Amino acid sequence: MAPFSSAAPRGGPHRDVPQRDVPQRDVPRVRPLLQREGPWRRTASACGLLALVFACACADKSTQDTATADDPATVADGDDGGSGDDGGTGDDGGTGDDGGSGDDGGSDDGGSGDDGGSDDGGTGDDGGDDGETGPDPFADRLVDFSPGEFAGFGADQLPDIVLGPPLGSGDAGSLDVVSLGDGGSIVLELTDIGLVDGEGPDLIVFENPFTGWVETGRVSVSEDGETWHTWDCAADDADGMYPGCAGVGLVWSHPDNDIDPTDPEVAGGDAFDLADLGVERARFVRIEDTGANSYGGTSGGFDLDAVAVVNGEAL
Repeated sequence: MAPFSSAAPRGGPHRDVPQRDVPQRDVPRVRPLLQREGPWRRTASACGLLALVFACACADKSTQDTATADDPATVADGDDGGSGDDGGTGDDGGTGDDGGSGDDGGSDDGGSGDDGGSDDGGTGDDGGDDGETGPDPFADRLVDFSPGEFAGFGADQLPDIVLGPPLGSGDAGSLDVVSLGDGGSIVLELTDIGLVDGEGPDLIVFENPFTGWVETGRVSVSEDGETWHTWDCAADDADGMYPGCAGVGLVWSHPDNDIDPTDPEVAGGDAFDLADLGVERARFVRIEDTGANSYGGTSGGFDLDAVAVVNGEAL
């Protein structure tokens, strides 16, 4: 603290009474009262002592307040730049919005999520022809369906129900069929493999007969869909097992077994030879109900499951 100077400004009560100089400056004011004689002497003495103590206390408080308010070291301790809003804490560039965290460029790495390898042309939607099955020996297109009376069973599943392989059930009879009704007919086209006259039977027609139950059909073929060649069908010759008719042989071939649907010896159904008609090739197959079957409800007449090419060539 600076020594007291009489030249110092007297701006307030605390600056007028510095702590170190109070006794020297105030004693002369109190001492005359204490030197007086009379009943007031003791009282004056006590009052003077209290006044002196109060003055010293005020001077000490003034000194502390002055040091606290004006001392640069005190300000630095109270509003220290290193505390509170310290640049290294809170909004530190390395914390919170750190460029390496959150939206790190490595998080959207091109190798993850939409990785170009995910839509690899060799997977799923392959640009090659691996998904294609190629030509098959079955009917490919339904050209015409002309149902007769008492038809309707399986018609809601056309054309798929008569395209593709047979679903034979042996002596149980398949339900994967469409009923032609009394005198009804159906025309199918072969678009990838056509019939040709080869060794033995060239065509197999699959119905759904079972032991003791036969529904016959008349089969015709054509190369252009207009000129037809028909096999003779003895629909009334039960003793001879309906020669020349379809719908007689039990059907054994099914996609779930290993029975070849194009092998007349094991596939079942009824086989036909183009040589019997003098025809070399054909692309259309027509089956007609003979009208000599049992009719009633919606499943009357011949029930077609499928047709298969035994001898054929790619179209």
